[in-house]
Amino acid sequence: MTASDPRAFLYRDGFDPAAATRLAARTLAQADDGELYLQYRRAEAFGFDDGRLKTASYDTASGFGLRGVSGETTAFAHANEISEAAILRAGETMALIDPSKGAKAPPPRGNNRHLYTEADPLDLVPFADKVNLCQTIDAAARARDPRVVQASVSLSGSWSVVEIVRPDGFVATDVRPLVRLNVSLVVEQNGRRETGSFGIGGRYLYDDLFLPETWNRAIDTALAQALVNLDAVDAPAGEMTVLLGPGWPGVLLHEAIGHGLEGDFNRKGTSAFSGRIGERVAAPGVTVVDDGSIASRRGSLSIDDEGTPTQENILIEDGILKGYIHDRLNARLMGVAPTGNGRRESFAHAPMPRMTNTFMRGGRDDPAELLSRVKKGIFAKSFGGGQVDIVSGKFVFSCTEAYRIENGKLGAPIKGATLIGDGPTVLTKVTGIGNDFALDEGVGMCGKGGQSVPAGVGQPTLLVEGLTVGGTAA
Repeated sequence: MTASDPRAFLYRDGFDPAAATRLAARTLAQADDGELYLQYRRAEAFGFDDGRLKTASYDTASGFGLRGVSGETTAFAHANEISEAAILRAGETMALIDPSKGAKAPPPRGNNRHLYTEADPLDLVPFADKVNLCQTIDAAARARDPRVVQASVSLSGSWSVVEIVRPDGFVATDVRPLVRLNVSLVVEQNGRRETGSFGIGGRYLYDDLFLPETWNRAIDTALAQALVNLDAVDAPAGEMTVLLGPGWPGVLLHEAIGHGLEGDFNRKGTSAFSGRIGERVAAPGVTVVDDGSIASRRGSLSIDDEGTPTQENILIEDGILKGYIHDRLNARLMGVAPTGNGRRESFAHAPMPRMTNTFMRGGRDDPAELLSRVKKGIFAKSFGGGQVDIVSGKFVFSCTEAYRIENGKLGAPIKGATLIGDGPTVLTKVTGIGNDFALDEGVGMCGKGGQSVPAGVGQPTLLVEGLTVGGTAA
């Protein structure tokens, strides 16, 4: 192993790949399934606010997670020290599970596909250049419009090397870059202040974020949103037709529907979609996909955190429920194949079924024609935070940019609008699917079971009848 090999960050101080393979076989001998998961990660973040650098951080972490599975029982131990002694200590936890009585789970299929570069974005750009980029964006944003009173710029990147070592001798490695740029602006006019923001990122190097066309678009988009909100009036309230914009509004689909299609909830019968494969669960034309194999996307992985290659998984096709997304444990217990969705936040966490890039495919409708159908309703262009009950799919989402629709035309921008409903019901109320499908810009984070992982969302323009809108006006 050479110094330039990313695996050198995992194997050092006398610990080598042969030792990892031997220890995995020894500590997981009585398990049905499991793995030794090794990880090294470095990350940095810059925060530029009020015209100066406010924060700059850099950290590294390394460690392992050892997991043994027997039936429905999982034993898991981890440490932030990669050594033979630490792994043997963790192996004592594996002895607590019942010995395997059946056939051992087979290893994942092999995969040499790489969906992103192995280069480390942190090393390729000098510290001063990253600070200068934040300063340049800050100055450009303030110069763009005299109403800008505050600009905040954040730049972050990480680089992670993971290796999955199984007791059957299977070994898989992945090297994962991730970068992100965010711009937030505050504008003021006649004593009123409003905000706008834009973020972009993915599994690539900093190069794309340093392009003037990229960061200027970030400024322009954030500024446009903030200025629109200066003129916003109180949102109407009640049940009405809602037109959802393309791209990032797919976060509603992710939260309200996607989690309900994860294998663990369905194996336990706690999802609104449990036991419904083959049934109509959505309006005709609605096709929902989870695909972790899209090159360079924020939610993509060459392999998941169990070594299974990611793939396109069609969950709902033309309104019919086709399947769920699975890690190895839930797939085995449900008698299906893993889908490449076993994910974990870090070596300190056991994997579970998680989404990657989840989206609704485009349809054939002209977005302008969809707008013309709405006599009275709202157009939700962008969302902020929301709350979701995963079991029922009930959600409340706040709109960060939205407009009234009156007689088929966009009206005044509105503030304080929230969308209230439940995912399974919303799917049945889709009456129009635009031909303008788009993925989000690459800023999503997904939370589940105390773990957060990067994720992607997307959708075309969608027309939904009869959504409840919470607002501040009659």
